Amino acid sequence: MSSFSSLGLDERILKSVAELGWSTLTDVQSQAIPLALDGKDVLVRAKTGSGKTAAYGIPLIQRVLSARESSTSSVVRALVLVPSKELCQQTSRMLKSLSSGCSKVVRIVELSTHTSVAVQRPIILEKPDIVVGTPSRVVAHLQAKNLVIRDSLEMLVIDEADLVFSFGYEDDLTVIIEYLPKIYQAFLMSATLSKDTNKLGRLVLHNPVTLDVDERQAENDDSQLTQYHIRCEADDKFLLIYALLKLKLVRGKSLIFVNLIDRCYRLKLFLEQFSIAACVLNSELPVNSRMHIVDEFNRGIYDYIIASDERLDKQQQAATRTKKTKKQRCDTHFVSNCSTNRRCMWLLCVASRKDKEYGIARGIDFQGVENVINFDFPPTVDAYVHRVGRTARGKECGTALSLVCPGEEEGRLREAVKRLSKGEVTADSVKPYQFKMSEIDGFRYRVMDGLRRVTQTAVREARLKEIRTEIINSEKLKAHFQDNPRDLQVLRHDRNLHPLPVDEHLKHVPSYLVPAPLKASFKSDMPNGKRKFLMRGFRANQTKGSRRKSDPLRSFKFSKQERQGKRAKLE
Repeated sequence: MSSFSSLGLDERILKSVAELGWSTLTDVQSQAIPLALDGKDVLVRAKTGSGKTAAYGIPLIQRVLSARESSTSSVVRALVLVPSKELCQQTSRMLKSLSSGCSKVVRIVELSTHTSVAVQRPIILEKPDIVVGTPSRVVAHLQAKNLVIRDSLEMLVIDEADLVFSFGYEDDLTVIIEYLPKIYQAFLMSATLSKDTNKLGRLVLHNPVTLDVDERQAENDDSQLTQYHIRCEADDKFLLIYALLKLKLVRGKSLIFVNLIDRCYRLKLFLEQFSIAACVLNSELPVNSRMHIVDEFNRGIYDYIIASDERLDKQQQAATRTKKTKKQRCDTHFVSNCSTNRRCMWLLCVASRKDKEYGIARGIDFQGVENVINFDFPPTVDAYVHRVGRTARGKECGTALSLVCPGEEEGRLREAVKRLSKGEVTADSVKPYQFKMSEIDGFRYRVMDGLRRVTQTAVREARLKEIRTEIINSEKLKAHFQDNPRDLQVLRHDRNLHPLPVDEHLKHVPSYLVPAPLKASFKSDMPNGKRKFLMRGFRANQTKGSRRKSDPLRSFKFSKQERQGKRAKLE
């Protein structure tokens, strides 16, 4: 099956698909949708951007429309569980787009966690057809008896299934299973298959059909995704990222991944020294701010996003728990010293807590990403697959570049190449990028000059400034500030954060520092008028007459008669 019309779908669904501009089925859709329409449980492994959301979304809507023809009662017929708030909103938007032709018949509700359970209660009591939410929020509504699914639920979907357990939802899923009916159809969608996925499948699936679509797409992926790596020292990463961006070796919309929030702001402040604008995306920002950044990036407002991918494996979480706890105490102490209002300090401390449902490397629909740069190499191979999956989505091409330090990161790179070469993950092997460090040594003094100014204090101040700004902009605390306007005034008049000094000469790349192979194609970003003005002033100062006139010791003259007159007066 190559077209949606061959699936026997409702005309209203076909109309919605046509409005989205989809003409042909992807591999995962052509295999999964017929099985889902036949009522079978399905476990799907397919790469990011292959159309998994539509693969289960279309059968959901088709089944709701069929049930509506035989019964007019309003009940919850489908439940979609996703691991993060961002993916919750994205999935809801996609389902609403697929049901735009029947929006008056099919009602979809998103249980976003930035609103309280009490606020969502009236919406849930209206019994929508499809509910989308994170497991923790669904459990809250089930226990509050707002959501009733035991007698009405027909379909259950768990998207990004391999990530559900790692986000700490194991207990929540156990509670949800107790509320499920005895008979229902289930879907598990994932980019990778793991032990957690198999464990989850045993809990919710009944004689499932397993689809591993990645094996069929391996040959096509070779031409779409190109992967490189550069071996370098830790400090040379900043030199490389400067050269790649300022010399325009990396062009187009790019995602730059780091492993920690502090690294996120350190890299942002470093790039600001050279007038390179970038957005920061991490778990400390409110969910509304995170989604707004993604939307603006998709619209082409920003070219670079520095994202902190903080989801580590369980061993690394246990190893870094003590260090993180100590750092959180330091941040709290710093906030308490800067703030003059206890309530204001409390707001800052609450906002600085990491969102456990944050996940930016998985599932989020970044559109038009041409490059993914791993400034810090990911801790696991699966994390690497999900990061590079942000580019080369669908039929588009993309490039992934990883900066690798000798030692631990190099070991993880070898592990990734070993797995990729076995065909366990759909991607090409990671090739070495042909780049000579000697050609950019001329920029080293500039980079070190800018890096010295990005101190730990500057990073902490930038981090708190970002939190304060986003609290003001977020709708989450709008009601609190309306009831307590003095809190908003104190928050805005907190300690002023002075920006780091930016030298004028660091904004531009002088032509004499450009590597020889790039001089023919590279154009200096210094304005022509400014360059001519500087050269004219330089030449004027080099003329002999102007130098003599400007030097009082050379232009001073004293005649013989004046000397005799001065001597007579002294006598």
